Amino acid sequence: MQKTASSSALGPDGLNIAQSFFKPIHNTSPPPTTTRNTKISVVGVGNVGMAIAQTILTQSLADEIALVDVNGDKLRGEMLDLQHAAAFLPRTKISASVDFSSTVGSDLVIVTAGARQIVGESRLNLLQRNVALFSKVVPPLAAASPECILLVVSNPVDVLTYVAWKLSGFPSNRVIGSGTNLDSSRFRFLIADHLDLNAQDVQAYIVGEHGDSSVALWSSISVGGVPILSFLERQQIAYEKQTLAKIHKEVVEGAYEVIKLKGYTSWAIGYSAASLARAILRDQRSIHPVSVLAKGFYGIDGGEPFLSLPAQLGRSGVLGVTNVHLTEDEANQLRESAKTILELQSQLGI
Repeated sequence: MQKTASSSALGPDGLNIAQSFFKPIHNTSPPPTTTRNTKISVVGVGNVGMAIAQTILTQSLADEIALVDVNGDKLRGEMLDLQHAAAFLPRTKISASVDFSSTVGSDLVIVTAGARQIVGESRLNLLQRNVALFSKVVPPLAAASPECILLVVSNPVDVLTYVAWKLSGFPSNRVIGSGTNLDSSRFRFLIADHLDLNAQDVQAYIVGEHGDSSVALWSSISVGGVPILSFLERQQIAYEKQTLAKIHKEVVEGAYEVIKLKGYTSWAIGYSAASLARAILRDQRSIHPVSVLAKGFYGIDGGEPFLSLPAQLGRSGVLGVTNVHLTEDEANQLRESAKTILELQSQLGI
């Protein structure tokens, strides 16, 4: 199922009227034989996938967006709903198909598809069902766009990013998980809320697993360039570790709270994924805490765990990992987080 083309064949018998509608100017050169458009494919048109697509559209990050899902009716409905907003959006070609061939030539492929957890189902069983799903999704996506960058948003994102890396055969710099990019945004919001300032003026990272074993890097938090904990100590302002732990707990439980209240999360992850798309496709070389191959960093030497570290992103994907100073306690927590992920990876048989 493909998008109804926005063609100029409106005349009798499909006559192309574009040449009649527009009169060319004199002394023109022929159009270029090659064009370079930016194409993003979004796999999965649930609440998360559509929030990502909508945010990408409004921020004019792509010339073409291809939507893919197994539910053909919902897929076409979502496509039409976006197309009908064309007069209010930057010009973007929107297509939809149940066939992965529609993603051919993508610069960035964002995977949001995933199995939903059944009541009483173990985390491992859910993960194995998602691995089975990814085994059907990732290889054809990689074959259709062998030079693309894969951005995995499906949960559990760290392990599934590892799975996507193995199944795609791509180099590690071109397989990225959304990781703790959103967790870090929640972290920055909560700190900014405590200090009554703009979250964009807070530099703070959550690293490790996107989940319960994530690590808040309190030692490197700065506000307006001022390291916050060092400032409090110099000013002899007392603070309790329990207060810091409470803020981190709010970050970890933030998604659960949203799901409890509205049934799902969508808008924040939409903006999070769009920020990663912008950094990659526009070669912004900006730093984001995303899930990457963490082997060799901060004493993580065993296995090939994917977990979130502050990484520089650009047109070729992950350009490098920022050398952020970690306290001994933070480094130990990060290594424990890696062990948690490796335990799950070891049970997958990939």
